[in-house]
Amino acid sequence: MSDIQLWTLVFVLITFSLYIFIAYRSRVSTTSGFYVAGGGIPAPANGAAIAADWMSAASFISMAGIIAFAGNGYGGSVYLMGWTGGYVLLALLLAPYLRKFGKYTIPDFVGDRYNETARLVAVVAAIVVSFVYVAGQMAGVGLVFTRFLKVDPTTGVIIGMAIVFFYAVLGGMKGITWTQVAQYTVLIIAYLIPAVAVSAKVTDVPIPQIGFGTILAELDALQTELGIPEYTAAFGSTNMLNMLLITASLMFGTAGLPHVIVRFYTAKSVRAARYSALWALFFIALLYTTAPSVAAFSKLQIIEDVNGTALSDMPSWFNTWSEVGLITQADGSAISALPSDATVGYGDILINNDIIVLASPEIGGLPAPIVGLVAAGALAAALSTASGLLLVISSAVANDVYFKKINPQATEARQLMVGRIAMAGAIVVAGYLGINPPGFVAQVVALAFGLAAASFFPILVLGIFWKNCTAMGATAGMLAGLVTTMAYMLWTIDIYGNGEGVFGILETGFGTIGMLINFAVTIIVSQFTPKPSPQMQELVEEIRYPGRTELVAKHAQGDVH
Repeated sequence: MSDIQLWTLVFVLITFSLYIFIAYRSRVSTTSGFYVAGGGIPAPANGAAIAADWMSAASFISMAGIIAFAGNGYGGSVYLMGWTGGYVLLALLLAPYLRKFGKYTIPDFVGDRYNETARLVAVVAAIVVSFVYVAGQMAGVGLVFTRFLKVDPTTGVIIGMAIVFFYAVLGGMKGITWTQVAQYTVLIIAYLIPAVAVSAKVTDVPIPQIGFGTILAELDALQTELGIPEYTAAFGSTNMLNMLLITASLMFGTAGLPHVIVRFYTAKSVRAARYSALWALFFIALLYTTAPSVAAFSKLQIIEDVNGTALSDMPSWFNTWSEVGLITQADGSAISALPSDATVGYGDILINNDIIVLASPEIGGLPAPIVGLVAAGALAAALSTASGLLLVISSAVANDVYFKKINPQATEARQLMVGRIAMAGAIVVAGYLGINPPGFVAQVVALAFGLAAASFFPILVLGIFWKNCTAMGATAGMLAGLVTTMAYMLWTIDIYGNGEGVFGILETGFGTIGMLINFAVTIIVSQFTPKPSPQMQELVEEIRYPGRTELVAKHAQGDVH
């Protein structure tokens, strides 16, 4: 066993033991504890849990790789802008009002605000979005185990499934929340330590965000020599239309993600929900302002290490990652097919987006313990998001289908049992999707954001700010947005379709078009269908004002429909 494998195993065992211990201490016996942690999580802790819930394997593993290898750094910045900008929308337009409305899940809000048909459509949409999203997380788990513990991806995914099953099924939202606080701590330490070390080594500046700026001119010159657009050049790899659409899709998708929105129900109050969003944005910014520097440092070092180098002289990190098939020849064939004395140019190889953060400590020549810590951080990022998504699926089945539609007389114990069975089933499906993902980690996640933008964001915003939005309008809008966006994605994504789209719109940006279709259909159908009851219209007006009004109090007791 190599030093890297040994240290990875040490950190994985320590962190996994910590997660299981927290889950055991946080186990619950009520539906309120299982779904929303009893609504008693302090704002800073809730903010850290939101950050861990949302900063998935895509943020930790893939984002820096996309920024580095999306042709140039500018093209990859859509992920930075979209994923952080969405939290501003969430904090301003949705979080406090949904918290005041007082339901467990998005389908719960939709069912109460509109009707039961809309609830069922929302359940389907929540499950689709969550399964697409969780596929990326489990794929990330398999990637980490493949590289660092030398097990095959299937075995890695199964190990991840077992850990998530234990702490998610046992502790529900309460266990997940406090586990995610620990996971955020692990992932942010694992991300920042190597970034600071590499920045100090490459630029003599130990602050990555500052050191990053000192190498851009050198990186621009290197890329120009290689015949590719400058790293900082606008629209060098992504045209203006797709830059706009992808950024908007990620932004509105963030504000419509079911596993993030449910987090605001775990806050102690409406005020705490607002502060949770503020804390989350701070915790997220620590990683997101560091990612561009990790991308730039890694790309600079990779070009200098690889370009014009004979295979026999390649650094150890290159050989390690090519052995597991994540660095290949440009045509996709194995590096090992080349003669050992072959000289390789940067343009002759294809580097998987998902390896940059995991490989950055090795590329920077950092010691084995740092490499092992990064692996543990990647697993924390993937598992924290996976558990939140699986809870969304579980609550949609147990609360919104079983309790609300099939057996309204079910006891709390029966509801918990159904919820745990649903979560176990979801974990099995998630594992299958992780073993057979429809793309690289961040691409899969971007598709989930597009689906969330196209299905949930319009009917949540209109449900809060337009009292005349009708049930039939919301149902038609959700269906139109979800079906259109999903059909376009299946038509254009490389492994399923022809890779081409209308006007060159990429599948990762079509969520914005789907969202606009949803808005248009919802508004048009609402003009010609029965309006909500006078009480519901008054409630929609009142949830936008501070304080706990009489009507809001009645609604919390189930007296307003």
